[in-house]
Amino acid sequence: MLDQLPAPETLLRFGINIAAMLTLIFGLYYSRYRDKELVTAASLFNVFAFGVLTVLSSVEFSITAGFGLFAILALFTLRSEQISKIEITYFFGAIAIAVICSLQGTTLLFTGIVVSIVVVGAWALDHPRILSSAHGVKITLDKIDTDALSDPERMRNDLSNRLGVDVMSFQITALDYINDMARLKVFYRQ
Repeated sequence: MLDQLPAPETLLRFGINIAAMLTLIFGLYYSRYRDKELVTAASLFNVFAFGVLTVLSSVEFSITAGFGLFAILALFTLRSEQISKIEITYFFGAIAIAVICSLQGTTLLFTGIVVSIVVVGAWALDHPRILSSAHGVKITLDKIDTDALSDPERMRNDLSNRLGVDVMSFQITALDYINDMARLKVFYRQ
């Protein structure tokens, strides 16, 4: 039973994983976008993925089992609500960090360098001074505007007037013709 305890290197890898994930998800994503739901999901998914991948990398693992694992992950995407490109990117970043840290065939130095490159790259590429940041808000309209699909530019202007901000774009996430409601994600600048 004692031979099943994690090696000190595994604990160091977990420490690197946690430090990098906290920096990426809490230090970068949460401080910029304030989305608690994604922060919780990405953080927990990182820890879970690290655990699963650490166990799988220490046992003989067939390609069939790997395809089965990806099939399970694909089911999550089919059953989940739509998330933005930024959200999925940070979510993937949390998973990538777990994968990089859990692989046993690399040195700790190499793992630390690669994870640092990932975090610094995310910091630089999503920095507000590099690309002007936009805010996003999810709204529900109690009446489906006829311009929502037929004239997106007119709908964008209408949303700008209603919200009192410069609406850059919007994404329709749901149309409910029974209750005459539309759900939108609106991206704007103040």
